[in-house]
Amino acid sequence: MLEDGKIFIGKSTKPEYLDLRLANRHGLITGATGTGKTVSLQVLAEGFSNAGVPVFAADIKGDLSGLAAPGSGKEPLVKRAQDIGIEYKPDQFPVVFWDIFGEQGHRVRATISEMGPLLLSRLLDLNETQEGVLNIAFRVADEQGLLLLDLKDLRALLQLISDNASELTTTYGNVSKATIGTIQRQLLVLENQQGDEFLGEPALDIKDLMRTDRDGRGVVNILAADKLMSNPRLYSTFLLWLMSELFEELPEVGDLDQPKLVFFFDEAHLLFNDAPKALVETVERVVRLIRSKGVGVYFITQNPVDVPETVLAQLGNRVQHALRAYTPREQKAVRVAAQTFRQNPAFDTEKAITELGVGEALVSTLEGKGAPSMVERTLIAPPMAQVGPIELSERQQILNASPMRGKYDQAVDVESAYEMLAKRAEQAAADARAAEGGGGILDMLGNIFGTNGPQRKGTMTVGQKVVREVTRTVVNQTVGNIAAEIGKSIGGRQGSSIGRAIVRGTLGGLLRR
Repeated sequence: MLEDGKIFIGKSTKPEYLDLRLANRHGLITGATGTGKTVSLQVLAEGFSNAGVPVFAADIKGDLSGLAAPGSGKEPLVKRAQDIGIEYKPDQFPVVFWDIFGEQGHRVRATISEMGPLLLSRLLDLNETQEGVLNIAFRVADEQGLLLLDLKDLRALLQLISDNASELTTTYGNVSKATIGTIQRQLLVLENQQGDEFLGEPALDIKDLMRTDRDGRGVVNILAADKLMSNPRLYSTFLLWLMSELFEELPEVGDLDQPKLVFFFDEAHLLFNDAPKALVETVERVVRLIRSKGVGVYFITQNPVDVPETVLAQLGNRVQHALRAYTPREQKAVRVAAQTFRQNPAFDTEKAITELGVGEALVSTLEGKGAPSMVERTLIAPPMAQVGPIELSERQQILNASPMRGKYDQAVDVESAYEMLAKRAEQAAADARAAEGGGGILDMLGNIFGTNGPQRKGTMTVGQKVVREVTRTVVNQTVGNIAAEIGKSIGGRQGSSIGRAIVRGTLGGLLRR
């Protein structure tokens, strides 16, 4: 519900609101399983949509699909509305469904070039040495104008790196064929997990996530993530890629009356599990700076300790549901959670966290000039849309009527690194055959140096060495000439960037400029 530029969250001793002017200062929704985190997320998503703010949210259990259907007016929801002094009015919201696997929504893809070496290394679970070789591969691709769209492009590039490992080592550092083999095996693992379905064209245009409907309400973009959660690394890497795309592509806008987009990151602990320090530092920087792009990021997880302190410090709007405190570790987590709030002398925050009922939460939001409000024990408002998933037939009807229908559903295979390298190899082989043909210069050299006759196994005459070097020179010159022409033949969305300096963003992804 919306009132004077604020989203109504619930009621404590007074109504509790989220100020839209400060909603891009990010937020955190935490609590144990079954305490009401999803309902709080849905209430905020409804409020943002009513305010004309588009939303992107990952749907782990399928429950968020209920936003597309009006609420049923069940007795507990009506009673909750009465208890906090509002009228229950069933409503439904404009929804677009997305799915990496294309089963429950429109397909979502990114190209290898857009992912960049840092995120791809995380996706493939590479160590520091393997990540270094992958960085070399991307550097070679950038310098040679090789467009990396899907896995076959990356495999072809890695084969090129392997074939030229000794030459590349002198320029970029050690390039081991064994390391390249390990990366190739990890690509196979990713493919077996259907992760390759995320990599390719057409890549997602983030503008399609920032739409409003005819009534001016923000579209709620819901990513079907129940199947995706079977590969937590793919799930977290995809959402991190999307956040980095928003950061890199959107212009600076400063302070707005409300965000341009709000991004809900459920199961946020997966982003930071086993993440290297460099990645955590990059995430912290992106979260700190993305608010100036008009984007609010809201992490949803069980406990605040799941989020590194450097990131936690950037999350100004807090909704804390109940936590259990049976084990020493759980008790410590409750203490940490209590300490993140501006204390209220009316009650013991640490004790309250363990006593909250389902649908209750401790709420603190930014107010005034951005200072956190005093924490309040709050009864969360009921959602006006359906609580729980919609039927598959309803989802299909929404997909059939979606404005995104047909735009991303079919894969597109434009000319890229795989095809370009194949052409190079064919041309080089053809030129080598022509150079070695009857009456050619190599035959002449062979006659001069006497290399066309029988040769004892394991030996090579001086003349034969000369012929070999001439052959290599002819082939290398031919390949060099072909490479010089590559930029002219590249098609697809990113072809125009070849020939200029390649620009990569904070997380190493190729910028679309």
